[in-house]
Amino acid sequence: MSRTGETGDLFVRDAPRPLADLLRPHSLDEVLGQDHLLGMDKPLSKMLDSHRLGSFILWGPPGCGKTTLARLVARQVQGDLEFEALSAVMSGVADLRKVFDRAIERRHAGRGTLLFVDEIHRFNRAQQDSFLAYLEDGTITLIGATTENPSFELNSALLSRCHLLTLHRLSAEALENLLRRAENFTGQSLTLTPESRSLLIQMADGDGRVLLNLVEVLVDAPRDPPYTSEQMVDIVQKRAPLYDKTGDEHYNLISALHKSLRGSDVDAALYWFARMLAGGEDPLYIVRRLVRCASEDIGLADPQALVQANAAREAYELLGSPEGELAIAQCVIYLATAPKSNAVYVAFKKARKAQQNYGSLMPPRHILNAPTQVMKESDYGAGYIYDHDTKEGFSGQNYFPENMPRQTFYRPCERGFEREILKRLDYWNKLRATSR
Repeated sequence: MSRTGETGDLFVRDAPRPLADLLRPHSLDEVLGQDHLLGMDKPLSKMLDSHRLGSFILWGPPGCGKTTLARLVARQVQGDLEFEALSAVMSGVADLRKVFDRAIERRHAGRGTLLFVDEIHRFNRAQQDSFLAYLEDGTITLIGATTENPSFELNSALLSRCHLLTLHRLSAEALENLLRRAENFTGQSLTLTPESRSLLIQMADGDGRVLLNLVEVLVDAPRDPPYTSEQMVDIVQKRAPLYDKTGDEHYNLISALHKSLRGSDVDAALYWFARMLAGGEDPLYIVRRLVRCASEDIGLADPQALVQANAAREAYELLGSPEGELAIAQCVIYLATAPKSNAVYVAFKKARKAQQNYGSLMPPRHILNAPTQVMKESDYGAGYIYDHDTKEGFSGQNYFPENMPRQTFYRPCERGFEREILKRLDYWNKLRATSR
């Protein structure tokens, strides 16, 4: 190597590097927050363990480790594949052609090429199509990284030739682990109160790079007594979120969402839903409240409400963020526009109250089974009328305990499907009255 090269390398080695670059994981074991891909028997781990690396797309939000993961995979397979990297933001057709030409030369020499393309969604349709032939014959193995939904931004032909691996935004736990790594690396603990430390993690909003950039600012700040949340925000000069997932604002916004749904204000409900997402709320926490709302405030006025809420939960668990959030938004709209009734909620409360008041009364004997002779001799099942054998399919018998007067807990409203239920109950009450 020339002296110029040595001097150049020395300058590069000694040049300042951001903390986010200095703390890049050196092995897959150090990657945080992506256990669903890297744990035992998980997709990427299985691919590497089998030594059959296929092409794949890494889809995830900024700062979740897509580029780092691609480079670590390249390091692990470097004995088998030559690594090349491109950014779709900075590259064009000429750059792709050069990479493909080098890959063809390596293939003739018995070597493969692992090509990493960052922001692959920035390539247009023709550029994406140019990969197909080289993927088809194995000239290149592709790792693409994107923050955008591949279903919308990548050609279906390209997508069909790649595995899709979805990365998650970093959880609060993963960010706390990253924060500890930064403190160990710099050799100093941040002078933050527990509240301001928690706020710092919230401000990162699931982005590890953002967190480490904030840490760099705090490390250079004067070593005063622990900074309060207000002091910390002033130092890092980043707007604090107006939403605290563990404080009053958390409960204020979920209450606002629930009451907007109950009040059938679909636009307000969507606004509060968006506010909670922007504040970093766990979408599954929101959808759990939607499930509750479906029973508490809609109930049988629209029996599909609970089905929609559970479907939104399942869709989010399948898709994750951000696509799964659209399914939750659909549920918000459905619940807000559904007919409302709290009759199920009121009926259940009345039934619980009656249970407390009357204690553990036995069911009437005529509705008890009599599997033994002793029970038959004790009149178990005596006088029971099989409802299906009656003309109306309704016997009108008493099913309450013998020492408990008949109660009315459930009274449907005159809205939605409960209007039909009310007609049935009124009809059965008339039959019951005539059967006495």
